[in-house]
Amino acid sequence: AGAKDDTFSVLDLTEYTKNRPWWRKMFNPSSGSSAEKYNVATQLVIGGVTGWCTGFIFQKVGKLAATAVGGGFFLLQIANHTGYIKVDWNLVQRDMNKAKQQLKFHSSGNKMPPEVKSRVDEVVIFLKKNVILTGGFAGGFLLGMAS
Repeated sequence: AGAKDDTFSVLDLTEYTKNRPWWRKMFNPSSGSSAEKYNVATQLVIGGVTGWCTGFIFQKVGKLAATAVGGGFFLLQIANHTGYIKVDWNLVQRDMNKAKQQLKFHSSGNKMPPEVKSRVDEVVIFLKKNVILTGGFAGGFLLGMAS
């Protein structure tokens, strides 16, 4: 009887994927737009499904966050009314005035920091390259928020 020689070659992908996460491979500016890789229907489906999932999760987390913040304010009001908390309103007023001055100082320049501007430029380039995918995502997001 013949002896079976089970030899397998192992493909090691660790070197290939090292320092290259999947999102960088997919959304890397040099990787081209999604219009070059996928047809219109695929782009709409991918954008719509990811948008719906994001909108649905955003809606659920938003309701939970609103409930937590509202409940926290309610508990603080009860604690204030019963005398557990004493508020130094003069200190609050002084801190609010200081914050207003800082906001006026920062908003007078009307210039965007360069690191923010470069990120905004990257997002705009991505959106222009992937209009159909972005449109599908926006539609799916709105449907996810509504469901």
